[in-house]
Amino acid sequence: MAKQRISYVPLEQMDDNMRAEMERCAREGTPRPESSAVRAHVKDCFWFFADSWHKVFRNGILDHAVKELCRVYVSRSVICEFCGNQRSIKGAEQGLQETHYDDLINFEKSVKYNERQKAALAYAEAIVWRLDTDDAYWARMHQHFSEAELVELGCAIGLTLGQQSWLRLLNIDHHQVMAGTNASMAPGTESAEALAKTKASPEYWANKKAVPKGAA
Repeated sequence: MAKQRISYVPLEQMDDNMRAEMERCAREGTPRPESSAVRAHVKDCFWFFADSWHKVFRNGILDHAVKELCRVYVSRSVICEFCGNQRSIKGAEQGLQETHYDDLINFEKSVKYNERQKAALAYAEAIVWRLDTDDAYWARMHQHFSEAELVELGCAIGLTLGQQSWLRLLNIDHHQVMAGTNASMAPGTESAEALAKTKASPEYWANKKAVPKGAA
C-alpha cells in the first residue's frame, strides 16, 4: 500500500461542530470521513470545503444527479481513487444507477445518457482537459442550461477538480477513519476487504487510462 502523505486529525482534536460534520460524512458520505479528517488540520479549510460542497454540490439550483455524473467524470479523468470509489446517495435517489458510471469517459457515444447529461459531461470534459470551445459548443450549453446553472455546474466541477487533483497525491483511502460504515461506497468497495479485492481486479476502473477524444 502506498504511503499516506498527510495524516488524519483525530476526532478528539476537533470541536463539536467539526465532529458533527464528520459524523455526517460517515453517515451520508460524499465526501467520506478520510478527506475531511485531512482538511481538519486547518479549520478554515475544513469548513471551506464542507460549506461549499453542501451549497454547490449537494444542493443548489441544478439537479444533483447531473453534478454527480460530472464529479465522477473528474475522478475517472484525474484517477482519484478515493473520490471515484464513492457514489452520491442523493444521486441514486434521483435515478442514477451503477451502469450510469460505466461510460463516463466515452459519454458522447453512450446510450446511457440523455442529451442534457451529455452536455454537462462535455462541459466537465472541456474544463478538465482544457479543450478549446467554439460557438457551436456554447450553443449546445445554452440549449440545455441557463446561465445560472452553467455557473453552478462550472463551480462544482472546478471545486471537485481541484480537490481530487490534490487528494490523489495523498494516498488516503477508505475505511481508515470512522471505519465500519459503507455509506456512499461504490459496489465492491463497501469494506476494506472488498475494496482490496476490487482494486486487484484487472477490470478495476483506475487501471484503465482515461484519454478523451478531444485530448488525444
